[in-house]
Amino acid sequence: MNIKIRRVYIEDLDDVTEVEARCFPETEAATKASFEQRIKIFPENFFIAEIDGKIIGFINGCITNETAIYDELYNDATLHVPDGNYQTIFGLAVIPNYRNQGVAAQLMNHMIEISRLEGRKGVILDCKEKLIHYYTKFGYANTGISKSVHGGSKWYNMILKF
Repeated sequence: MNIKIRRVYIEDLDDVTEVEARCFPETEAATKASFEQRIKIFPENFFIAEIDGKIIGFINGCITNETAIYDELYNDATLHVPDGNYQTIFGLAVIPNYRNQGVAAQLMNHMIEISRLEGRKGVILDCKEKLIHYYTKFGYANTGISKSVHGGSKWYNMILKF
């Protein structure tokens, strides 16, 4: 499988929104307006996975000085701190037909490498309990239950320190 990972463009907005809708429950999925704001404010922290020009997944998140994600970050891209210490991961999504083939891992490894190259102190994300084991494979540590109530779910803080 020849996967290309590249930065997002505003022209990707509809496709990214569709991938999100296919991958997350409606209560957790980011809106088109939210993606538009993210693409305009931090495109350098938003990567697309594509095959033959078709978007099959993505990873995105702003930069912060916090060591845990708080809910306002999801909804207000202007909280992005370009020279901050930690890369957040708001979403890692791969459409169902391409799951379990290493696409998500390629996206995550790409984001981790970019974060290292940019001199960040680490990467942070929130995940559900069933995904803690997946993220520990990348070196993330579980720091406990998140204060986030995003989508009405129970989340766990994960941090990868460099």
